[in-house]
Amino acid sequence: MDVEQAEAALVEHYPRLARLAYLVLPPGLGRGRRVLTAHALTQRALPRNRTTTPVIPAQSAGREVDPGYALVRLRVVRTALEAGLPLRRRAWPRRSQLPPLLPHVRGLKLFPRSGGADELALDQRLSALSGPGRAAYVLRGLERLPDDGVRQVLAAAQVADVDAALREADGVPGQYGLLGSPEFDPCSLQARPTDLLRRRQHTRAALVAGAALVVCGALLGLPGDGWGPDGAAAPPYARNPAAEAALDPGRLTKAAPAAWETSARTDFSVWPARGDLTGDEELLRRALAVWARPGESVGVSATPGTATGGPAGPPQLLYAGDVDTARVVILHDGLRLVRYAEPKDGSAGAALDFARTDGADRAAATAVVLGRADGNVRYLTAPWVTGAAARDLARPDSAAEELTLTDGVTSPLASPVQQQSGACTSWNALELTDGSDTRVVTDLGELVPARLTTGRPGSAKDASGAKALDAWAPYACSLGAVRGQGVRSVNAWEFATQPLPDGTGSGAWVCTRAETWRGEGARVLAQFRTPGGVQGAVAAKAQDVPACGERDPQVLAGVLWKSEGGHWYLLAAGGRDTESIEATGGISDSAEGNLLTAKADQGARAELKGTLDSGRTIGGLR
Repeated sequence: MDVEQAEAALVEHYPRLARLAYLVLPPGLGRGRRVLTAHALTQRALPRNRTTTPVIPAQSAGREVDPGYALVRLRVVRTALEAGLPLRRRAWPRRSQLPPLLPHVRGLKLFPRSGGADELALDQRLSALSGPGRAAYVLRGLERLPDDGVRQVLAAAQVADVDAALREADGVPGQYGLLGSPEFDPCSLQARPTDLLRRRQHTRAALVAGAALVVCGALLGLPGDGWGPDGAAAPPYARNPAAEAALDPGRLTKAAPAAWETSARTDFSVWPARGDLTGDEELLRRALAVWARPGESVGVSATPGTATGGPAGPPQLLYAGDVDTARVVILHDGLRLVRYAEPKDGSAGAALDFARTDGADRAAATAVVLGRADGNVRYLTAPWVTGAAARDLARPDSAAEELTLTDGVTSPLASPVQQQSGACTSWNALELTDGSDTRVVTDLGELVPARLTTGRPGSAKDASGAKALDAWAPYACSLGAVRGQGVRSVNAWEFATQPLPDGTGSGAWVCTRAETWRGEGARVLAQFRTPGGVQGAVAAKAQDVPACGERDPQVLAGVLWKSEGGHWYLLAAGGRDTESIEATGGISDSAEGNLLTAKADQGARAELKGTLDSGRTIGGLR
């Protein structure tokens, strides 16, 4: 199809094509904008070069259709349907969705001549249809196409559900003669002036805005006091000497390289400043400015219960350097860790992450997440860490994979935050040694990894060593339930072992408790694992309760279990301090000691009550 042939068809049938676009466009645009948009879409329907002719549907009257007209008609319908699509936040708008730059008439409002009551009623009925539904009705009435022809045009215009559009059009009475009314003719227009007073006010406002833009541009060019060095930060609201002192990179505090060896505390406050960009004052200034005034383009995240305000005084610098494709700065103000990251090629897309760390000790201040990329994570480790390795918690028999440490930064290892897209078959953790102790931490999608421990609450120990790793293996995948909750540590405690009633072995009862940095919101899971089971099954869970914790290590849970012979049982267990257990409701039974086995029906429900050696009663975890 030559461009000249398409142009000839466009010029010859311009009024008809403009009317077609006007009718298909959503009435919500308003009559004035519909007119201008209809003309803009019709004029842009002309192809730029030779193009393939679409399938030409026959009209109901049997007339042949000019291939050039079929082409521009299809382009008009397609762009008019696109103009009615809603704008998406994460996608660039299409050209047809934007107000047209041309044609443009300054100072005048243009709109078609008003019709009668029938035209108004038809316009209201069409406004209730979707864009494809309006297009189907107009192609039937204005173009006289049969349903097969309408299907071909709409399919070529990339309409997803053509049959639904035809069904919508069937719901409007066939008043096709009204489509030729002046009410729907964007080429026969009335002209009226716009609001003269408002136009004068807008002109004055534009002059004032232009003057302000000139002043702001001059300020941006000034050295030192301008906003330019602050990168992605929002502009300051007012001068504040105390706040400016906190944002001065020259006043950042830095711990001595060997301070941790003699300090009475061993936490983040004694970490030295590391990284190859600790002397880059422009980078540090941007990080501090974004911390105090994050701009609209900055992605800000914080663990639950963490304040996101600016620093009260000059913070401590822990790291500044290149990490994969980003420049990263880690700061500490005594209560929080703050991570600032920006792409190496500019400040667009900067990120700011906050994590609460008040009350951190040597065991909790072992590592900080520097960055995540391509499913991997890098850590900055404490200065007392001498070795690092990656370990799969779900496979305790597999050997740990040694990681290199370069100025405290680990080589990348797979992050469980991104690897668990389907069935959980592995869970990577970071194993850290400092010469005397070995700790295991894991990435839960936050700035500070969570410490993993095993044992009775109050005497729990780090999950290092073969026995501890074997205890964690069946329950590693349950860590996914506490992602992004500000978790400080997770403890796994096997509080009971229960013989199965069919004599096939014993089941293990394990309680996992995730403690948070804010001291509340702890999540408790009671899990039961039968012999040979790869993973534990969650029998009960609770949020923000003291059970299974250092303050109250008591726990009671039950589960319905089906034997290999097809019989159902209620299995319940408590800690070693449980003197008796009673079940009521759908199942009535009791037992002395910390174990209860009772026959049950499938789907039965029971209330559990345990009595401790001290005489106190506890309820079942739920």
